[in-house]
Amino acid sequence: MIDVKWAGIDFGQCMMDTRKMRTYLVIGDACKQMGESDLIDVRIHKFRLLKEKYGSYSTVKRAHRDEIISYVFDDRPDAREVLSWVEQEHICMANGLEDALAYLCDQGIKLSVVSELKKTLGPMGTDVVSRFLERHNLTGYVRDVICPQGRFDVISGSVDLKYKGKTKEEGTIYDELARDLKNEGIAVSEAVMIGDTLWTDISPAKMRGFRTIQYTGYTDMGYCEDADFRISDFRQLKKIVVKKAKE
Repeated sequence: MIDVKWAGIDFGQCMMDTRKMRTYLVIGDACKQMGESDLIDVRIHKFRLLKEKYGSYSTVKRAHRDEIISYVFDDRPDAREVLSWVEQEHICMANGLEDALAYLCDQGIKLSVVSELKKTLGPMGTDVVSRFLERHNLTGYVRDVICPQGRFDVISGSVDLKYKGKTKEEGTIYDELARDLKNEGIAVSEAVMIGDTLWTDISPAKMRGFRTIQYTGYTDMGYCEDADFRISDFRQLKKIVVKKAKE
């Protein structure tokens, strides 16, 4: 068991589960929403060409969203917003996520979403992470969303721009986060980062003294010595994480 006061959880391929998402359904539904059903086959074909170019659909969706809008949807001004809403209809929660969040909150552990979302699909608060939390009624568990666009307070809606431009891969988000946690009386050794990607969620956080838990429920990237624990279902956190008692 590890005793902590704060937990950060990655979003992409971690809190969210897109295994049931079918690209042709998402593209098709978006075209229908925009009144262009006759272009469904053309746009699905374009998306497949992007997949061949970059290797996988997940890579396209994670790192080349601008190209989806400009190439697949011909730079339609409303495509970004429509696609964001349609995707939410196809994204599921990871196994045991809500149960685990409820447990961590009951323990009194402060919870944040820490995402490498470099380009949101709209202003903070209307991005894919915020919409996911709202759609699945998870906003009551999470206090803020931290990403390279800033730190968004779920309750007040305020944005802390000192996180803007900081990234997990470079570790600068964790540097800023460590300073903020220290101001709250929380040491990095009393904080845990949970995520699937070794070079953004695990190793950079571990280098800065955070505890780390590798999530393998969506993609198992293999053993990493920087991970203190490995889980495949979020409910396993109940046997690993507890609130650190006051000294």
